[in-house]
Amino acid sequence: MAKRNKQRLAGKVAIVSGAGRGIGRCEAMLLAEQGAKVVVNDIGKDPDGQRRAEKVAEEIRAAGGEAVAAIDSVSTLEGAHRTVEAAITKFGGLDILINNAGLRAAYPIDEITEEQWNLVLDSHLKGTYALIKYAVPIFKRQRSGIIINTGSESGLGHPFNSAYAAAKEGIAGLTRSLARELGRYGIRCNMIRPRAATPGGPEFMEMYQKWMPLAQALGPLWLGERGHVRSGEMKPERVAALVVWLCTDAAANANGQGFYVAGDDVGLWSEPQLVRCLTRPGGWDLDSLDQSGPDNLIFDLSNRFLVKGEK
Repeated sequence: MAKRNKQRLAGKVAIVSGAGRGIGRCEAMLLAEQGAKVVVNDIGKDPDGQRRAEKVAEEIRAAGGEAVAAIDSVSTLEGAHRTVEAAITKFGGLDILINNAGLRAAYPIDEITEEQWNLVLDSHLKGTYALIKYAVPIFKRQRSGIIINTGSESGLGHPFNSAYAAAKEGIAGLTRSLARELGRYGIRCNMIRPRAATPGGPEFMEMYQKWMPLAQALGPLWLGERGHVRSGEMKPERVAALVVWLCTDAAANANGQGFYVAGDDVGLWSEPQLVRCLTRPGGWDLDSLDQSGPDNLIFDLSNRFLVKGEK
């Protein structure tokens, strides 16, 4: 870890969940490079049996940084509490929380089991909530704090990833709500929708490859048809740069925003907005809705995802 002249986060304490590999690992490494003391949270193990969190923490310490591993699952309140307590016990405080942890399950909606659904929702949405729950009292007391949540373009509509999409859009709503709730305490909460080549479990990859051809046939995926540029290598390091920058004073005015980051590109997602509205004195009934018709253009009733021959 090459030390730079300017350490933007010197003296800060950060937690990164899901930091054992991929985007989370790159975030933890760059935070440490920028002077932050890092709690590396991950429940996973490498094939050799070594815990990923401990391995990343060792990498940070070997490069001259400060880090401690936390191996609890943050999808439970007890695990999230212990992870936050690790920051307090080891480093005496907490300034930054990056929620990155989560699992996936690529199945049609009528095949995904309750257990698989709960696993995905708990690992992403509940885990994000749980860490925030225990970090916020600390942030309130010190009148400052930064929360970065990890969403996904999958939330815009990703066939055969219903649980993942639902969890990620839950995180989007959570982010906007917390920015409004906590801004008066000097706490900022933003979200990223990143793209990066990150490893997936064998079960997920098998199911993903099985259903991807049909997903493509259903029409442009969440990452098509949206008008943004796709360029550069999809490396997790590119994602980490934006995330860590959002933790610095240079991004002090960013709150409640959703950011796009992939390859050579960074961007700002728009807020959801009402695109059309018709007013009818006395309100609407079934007949008047029938009569509103295509000329009013309030409803686009074309089924653009229908694939001929599919039922």
